[in-house]
Amino acid sequence: MRLFLCEKPSQGRDIAKSLGATKRGNGYYEGAGSVVTWCIGHLVETAPPETYDEALKKWSLQALPIVPQEWKMIVKKSTASQFKVVKSLLSKATELIIATDADREGEMIARELVDLCNYRGPIKRLWLSALNDASIQKALSQLKPGHETESLYYSALGRSRADWLIGMNLSRLFTLLGQRAGYQGVLSVGRVQTPTLKLVADRENQVKNFVPVPFWDLDVILQSESGGVVFAARWQCPEDLADEAGRCINQADAITAEQQIRNAAQATVQQLKTERKKEQPPLPYELGELQKICSSKFGLGAQATLDTVQSLYETHKIVTYPRVDTGYLPENMHSEAPAILRAMLQSDSQLGQLMTQCNSELKSPAWNDAKVTAHHGIIPTTEVAELSKLSQAERGVYDLIKMRYLAQFFPPHEFDKTEAIFTAARYTLKAVGKKIVVPGWRITLLKNNENKDQDGDSASKDDDAGQELPQLTEGHACPVIDCRIDAKKTKAPALFTEGTLIEAMKQVSRYVTDPRLKAKLRETTGIGTNATRAGIIKSLLDRKLIAQKGKRHLIAASEAHDLLAAVPAAISNPGTTAIWEQALDMVESGELTLDDFVSKQSTWIGNIVEKYQNQPFNIKITTEKTPACTLCSSPTRRRKGKNGDFYGCSKYPDCKGIVNIEPKKKTTRK
Repeated sequence: MRLFLCEKPSQGRDIAKSLGATKRGNGYYEGAGSVVTWCIGHLVETAPPETYDEALKKWSLQALPIVPQEWKMIVKKSTASQFKVVKSLLSKATELIIATDADREGEMIARELVDLCNYRGPIKRLWLSALNDASIQKALSQLKPGHETESLYYSALGRSRADWLIGMNLSRLFTLLGQRAGYQGVLSVGRVQTPTLKLVADRENQVKNFVPVPFWDLDVILQSESGGVVFAARWQCPEDLADEAGRCINQADAITAEQQIRNAAQATVQQLKTERKKEQPPLPYELGELQKICSSKFGLGAQATLDTVQSLYETHKIVTYPRVDTGYLPENMHSEAPAILRAMLQSDSQLGQLMTQCNSELKSPAWNDAKVTAHHGIIPTTEVAELSKLSQAERGVYDLIKMRYLAQFFPPHEFDKTEAIFTAARYTLKAVGKKIVVPGWRITLLKNNENKDQDGDSASKDDDAGQELPQLTEGHACPVIDCRIDAKKTKAPALFTEGTLIEAMKQVSRYVTDPRLKAKLRETTGIGTNATRAGIIKSLLDRKLIAQKGKRHLIAASEAHDLLAAVPAAISNPGTTAIWEQALDMVESGELTLDDFVSKQSTWIGNIVEKYQNQPFNIKITTEKTPACTLCSSPTRRRKGKNGDFYGCSKYPDCKGIVNIEPKKKTTRK
């Protein structure tokens, strides 16, 4: 029996339909010589500590560190029935086709079942980038040998075990130390969670402690040599009067310059430099960039963006696989461009004018096999989108994706950038101008004749000029029409939004000072992965370690600041986590074995436990005032139950006393 193992039911349904396996069974489809079944995410999970030793149910410092000698997996209760289906089918299979998501986590979802169910038959890998029928048929004709992707499993398993070791040991360690100091809550510590929390807390501290510094700009309004055309040049503050950023920090200096330039009445052109520049279209989206843009443009959170693009991929089948970390495309996919562009036009007739101007034979730098990883950028599929069936969020995200793709078939944006240096009195002025020569791909940013950037990005690094300079000649003078002093203040960095936090997690090297570590971090994917970052942020929000300020910004809770002050710097240092991710990449490439990776993690955890378990823990965290246990009078903690929250004894499981929380009474207006 040829068995296809998918990641989720909808994926199984699509693949079964493409195979012609139309007969529905209990948790599977069969037909045309194949059986298609599915997981529901992870059907199994790493066993909790008490599975290894019942005594570990009770948290104690003496029991730490907890390091399994042989790792165990257990079936998740919520999906136990589907596990039975998969196990039964695996026992009958003569060939297994892994058809889970084409990434590290997808590989683990399938392979952990292969190991637990002791399947030892041949394995092949279906590597899908989209779930429309054409993509499935193409992938079916190009099945990979199972061994080619097996290392992804070891990398994912290493990540899972490292998370378990840190979460189980350090959350217990710092919670118990906190309890010894009088704190009654649970202090959660995570391999990726804690460094992410530090990013938010550090940014919040920067904003709180920021002291604005005043500075002054001086703009000089000049007229062209021939008269008529007016343009602006900016005074270049002399180095001995400026701060490190070249700003004038003394108003009197700006006033003196303004008076002398005005009295001079003219500025002489000393130097002219014009450079033709070409700007290639931006790459198709990778998930992190899409999350950042959607946060800025639509106010969508990171998880909401992921859910939306996942729906476009999985339900509507109009975009390719979204959990990707690159925007580059395989060169052989260029041949699909005419079909994709036709589908885009069929779904949206308003693209007609742009379609007449694009050239499907053009090949932008996005097509580059050398820069494609396991996945490629997010692009539309050949499916015709039924726009009326998309939600507002889905329509907005789909528009972003399709316009980025369309931009690949326009020529580069070309412009002349001119820098003009003037002297007036004894001062230097600088004017910058831009003249568009070829609009190129940037016309795709105009939608419905609105002069808006579809991406939400700034138009160009060179667009700050904002003016087209007149014809100028070196040695000639331009009359001074006016001088304007603008009083400004330096601005604090902005608090993170979910979108900018995603970017910070990716570009974590910016927040590390050690030059050697910074150099290494530039080569890694940062904190977490594109598939997990949104979930990490959501987890921090759910645990109330971070909170929203206003509509979009994020701040750290007071408990979070205290926890970060208590944990070892290596735990909260973003650089440490990024190095762990690099080690996982080494496991994937075969440079490091899974056992060696886990052994190093175990030793490191043991050293932390040994160092901290007898140290005083100074923690002052404001927590909810809870009632005493009705059985032993000990403090209680707020817990979540099937029927809502309740107060449970802090000495659980030794004492199982609870205090129910009275529901709030509804008030009615008379």
